[in-house]
Amino acid sequence: MEQGKSVRGEEYCFACGPENPIGLHLDFHMEGKRFTTRKTLPSEYQGYSGIVHGGIVTTMLDEAMGGYLYHELGERAVTARLDVRYRNPAPVGEELVIAGWEESRRGGFVSMKAELALTDGTVLAEAAAKMALVGEKDGME
Repeated sequence: MEQGKSVRGEEYCFACGPENPIGLHLDFHMEGKRFTTRKTLPSEYQGYSGIVHGGIVTTMLDEAMGGYLYHELGERAVTARLDVRYRNPAPVGEELVIAGWEESRRGGFVSMKAELALTDGTVLAEAAAKMALVGEKDGME
C-alpha cells in the first residue's frame, strides 16, 4: 500500500467514523454557531482511574474543530497548531459536551476554538487551533 493512502474512507475516522469498531463515534450537529456533540466514555478510554486520558480529550477537541470545517463547510483542513488547556479532569462514565467553532480566517488558515464541559457547564478543557485548508470535501460543489 502506498504511504498516505487510506484503506477506508471517512466512515472509518477514529473520532467520528461510525464504522470504526474501536472509535469514539462522535456524532456532531450544529447548535447555533457551535458544532456540538455529547459523549459518555467508558473506562476503556481512561488514563488515571476514573479520568479520561488527556490524548482522548485532545482528540475530541480537535475533531470538534476539524469536523466543523469538513462536515459543515465542506472544507478539508489539517491541524497546523493545537493548544490545549486542561482545566479539570474529565470523568469517565459521565456525559461530556464537546463543541467547536470558528473564530477567524486569514489566507489559507482558520483559527478555531473548542471546549469540553460537563452538562452543568463546568469547563474541563479548552483548545485553540490553527487549521490549514487543504481543499474541498470530495463531491461538494
